[in-house]
Amino acid sequence: MIEMGAAADPKLLKAAAEAHHKAIGSISGPNGVTSRADWDAVNAALGRVVASVPKAKVMDVYNAVKDITDPGVPAYMKSLVNGADAEKAYNGFLEFKDVVEKNQVTAVGAPATVPTGDNIGVAAKALSDASYPFLKEVDWLSDIYLKPLPDTTAPKVVKAIDKMIVMGSQMDGNLLKAAAEAHHKAIGSIDAKGVTSAADYEAVNAAIGRIVASVPKATVMDVYNSMAAVVDGTVPNNMFSTVNPLDAVAAAKGFYTFKDVVEASQR
Repeated sequence: MIEMGAAADPKLLKAAAEAHHKAIGSISGPNGVTSRADWDAVNAALGRVVASVPKAKVMDVYNAVKDITDPGVPAYMKSLVNGADAEKAYNGFLEFKDVVEKNQVTAVGAPATVPTGDNIGVAAKALSDASYPFLKEVDWLSDIYLKPLPDTTAPKVVKAIDKMIVMGSQMDGNLLKAAAEAHHKAIGSIDAKGVTSAADYEAVNAAIGRIVASVPKATVMDVYNSMAAVVDGTVPNNMFSTVNPLDAVAAAKGFYTFKDVVEASQR
């Protein structure tokens, strides 16, 4: 999915993010359904994003999701609604898919331009050096990351995701593309314990710092505060208990220094 996102047209991604934000704002009723107009706008925006990516990359996402989805899931989900309505929606989707495919690009655009020698890049190296030992101690293969957050609800999580979408829509398109490409490369160097290489870790930190700096501080803090509202205070303490506390503290100190450099570069 990250690779597909990196290949998508940044302007169309921004428009899709804005459409999703608007649709979340019109959610109402006991089932959390957006307005018909916003539903239309989201579908149109998604179709344009998909059409801006070569078919092979779209199919890579389809096949990757299929490989982690139990074959019984579609039938189960269909059993929860009116079967005839589900079939009508599916047939409409297939027709929509054909139109998108006819408008689809055949080649990926140029890779992002990655800044070099900037203060954020220098600070990212210092952060990475300070936190890589901590990174290697985390059990990235644990199933804890698949478990729901305690004492939260779907509406609260949607509000937090909405703040992330707004932040994403305000990011510099080239830097966002570069960050996606850095994450894709880092995933490629992950070892048996789920840890990426030191070089790719540094590149990811630099890329994240640059996209955060491309967004106003108030928007970033909206994301922070929305996440604080859905993450129980026991979660950080529980995660802290699983690693060497000295390495965790060193990583935190490195992060705070990095944060200051990013803030100083923030628009």
